[in-house]
Amino acid sequence: MDTKHIKISDYNYDLPDERIAKFPIAQRDHSKLLVYTHGEVSDDVFYHLPEYLPKGALMIFNNTKVIQARMHFRKETGALIEVFLMEPAQPTDYELMFQTSGHCAWLCMIGNLKKWKEGSLHREFEIKGHQLTLSVAMKRGEDGKQAPVAIGGGTNYWIDFEWDNPNVSFAEILEAVGELPIPPYLNRETQESDKTTYQTVYSKIKGSVAAPTAGLHFTDAVLADLDAHGIDREEVTLHVGAGTFKPVKSLEIEGHQMHTEYIVVHRRSLEKLLKHQCQVIAVGTTSVRTIESLYYMGVHLISNPDASEEDLHVNQWDPYEKSEDGNLVDGIMPMQAIQAIIDYLDRNGLEALHSSTQIIIAPGYTYKIVKMLVTNFHQPQSTLLLLVSAFLHGDWHKVYDYALSHDFRFLSYGDSSLLIP
Repeated sequence: MDTKHIKISDYNYDLPDERIAKFPIAQRDHSKLLVYTHGEVSDDVFYHLPEYLPKGALMIFNNTKVIQARMHFRKETGALIEVFLMEPAQPTDYELMFQTSGHCAWLCMIGNLKKWKEGSLHREFEIKGHQLTLSVAMKRGEDGKQAPVAIGGGTNYWIDFEWDNPNVSFAEILEAVGELPIPPYLNRETQESDKTTYQTVYSKIKGSVAAPTAGLHFTDAVLADLDAHGIDREEVTLHVGAGTFKPVKSLEIEGHQMHTEYIVVHRRSLEKLLKHQCQVIAVGTTSVRTIESLYYMGVHLISNPDASEEDLHVNQWDPYEKSEDGNLVDGIMPMQAIQAIIDYLDRNGLEALHSSTQIIIAPGYTYKIVKMLVTNFHQPQSTLLLLVSAFLHGDWHKVYDYALSHDFRFLSYGDSSLLIP
């Protein structure tokens, strides 16, 4: 199959606005669960999920935490400018970034860009009883014009942040003035309740601008039930970029560029993969992209053992260019690839792998590690629907037709599915 020439119009379906869940249900684990098992479809409630999973299986979650990435500044003219944090620029490490005091820099998307032609923007507010002024300035070209930075599939702007209280961290500033960036298709303003409901109960590592929404259905009770069923839970981190909502606008997917997303995988997680013969139940498409990218990072290390972590970046089309059918590269098995990453960490005295991926998973791709998938229902003509179609060997219509005809709720705050191809 020539994946690059897939027509996105073949992955369309009619999604009425009233089927898009604008808010979550009151008890997150009482959402509906569609169960697809080898072509058969049924439905249940989410808190029964553990009953469908094989005892002793490895289940991997994305523990990223959504940051309050949207900030608004009003110019003296009255124009409102939105600064949307996309990825750290100085420092580039997420953990260090949130600890910075006094100044830092981010690559950002800018709303109402045409009204911000020059100068800095300022905002005054109070944190811990102290007045504070936050200033933002855009890095501009020598001619004074805006200088966009094209990086990882998107056009962003370098924004310098300065604040006049060294005792306040950037994390505290975001808590005070940032807004949670709920998905644009919800067509509503962010509400205070979203600060809780748009985070998974197991979120830990700040950095995402969108939630890994398959995880929103899990409660402490469901996690305890998984443990009681003997499920081995493990976590990885992929910081979800705004590109997850970027619609495919090109006729063929070759014209669509994936955003870069940053991942962290600890040595213990890699060891768990080996212990479980590299067979995984993935919670959400972000976990899928992380886990499947690991295979290609390991493949790269087998032929380039001295590569840097940056060199391990997985390019969008690597799976299809390194092997004809998106299958194994040079016969390298997933266990070999994961072992190569563990050996790399050991050689370099590292406890975790920090790298990035732009992987696009679409029909023509052969899954290496993920065997079962827990996921929500995705937008028509989206890369996430392509990922699901590849997982179900093209049988996505059966799942989506059933969901539409059985009153399932769609998208981020919608219902869930367990897919077992």
